[in-house]
Amino acid sequence: SSGINAEWPLRPGYDKDNIPVHIMKKIRQEFIPNPEFDPNKVKNASSAAEGLCRWVCALEIYDRVAKVVAPKKESLREAEILVNKLMETLDEKRSELAAVEAKLTALKDSLREKVEMKESLEIQVDQCEKKLVRAEKLIGGLGGEKDRWSQSAKDLQFLYDNLIGDVLISSGVVAYLGPFTTSYRTKCVLGWVKSCASCGITCSESFSLSKTLGDPIKIRAWNIAGLPSDSFSVDNGVIVDNSRRWPLMIDPQGQANKWIKNSKKEKSTDCDSELIPLL
Repeated sequence: SSGINAEWPLRPGYDKDNIPVHIMKKIRQEFIPNPEFDPNKVKNASSAAEGLCRWVCALEIYDRVAKVVAPKKESLREAEILVNKLMETLDEKRSELAAVEAKLTALKDSLREKVEMKESLEIQVDQCEKKLVRAEKLIGGLGGEKDRWSQSAKDLQFLYDNLIGDVLISSGVVAYLGPFTTSYRTKCVLGWVKSCASCGITCSESFSLSKTLGDPIKIRAWNIAGLPSDSFSVDNGVIVDNSRRWPLMIDPQGQANKWIKNSKKEKSTDCDSELIPLL
């Protein structure tokens, strides 16, 4: 036992995980195989020796186990390090996967929008094709109206160009030619047309008071109310309609009387209360 006492540092906190190899070799060669090195036998000699014996046996068992466990602990530590690295890699891959999934979701949303846009455009194309077919039919149906519209445009341009002179002559007819006959009116109008031409004022060569100041709808209503449809009577109606004073009507046949009464019977408030009895 002197050899053991010389090499073992028996003290509290002994580093059991780092026992020198030569000490464990000596314990396994000299003590453990010795049948007398049994705690049950040693306690008959000394209880302290029993404790020391149990402690040495425990260290030997611990050392054997530690030699097996230590490599496994190292392997475990290395495995944990590897697992940590793999988990970091896994987290990175998960982040990349999440980014890819987000991008995929955005692409799916974009695809859905594009599909909806495509369907909408297809609907619009179909509607445009139908409108085009209808427009072609309409154009084909209105093709015959082109000539009439062109002529109407020319007529309107002609009236616009002669507007100043025609209105000037119309003013003269309303102001001065009411009492005169058709022949005298025609003679005066022809003279005024020549005067306008000499002064550089454009006017219609075939001047017509009813076309210049008359309203076709209103003239039609006058005819229905009893006004004769000849040009002289219609011109007289236009003069009456554009006069600011009450005209004196020479009416041996009572045509003007009938016309005024029929025209004003639904709008009697527009006619002076003394006018109807006088007529």
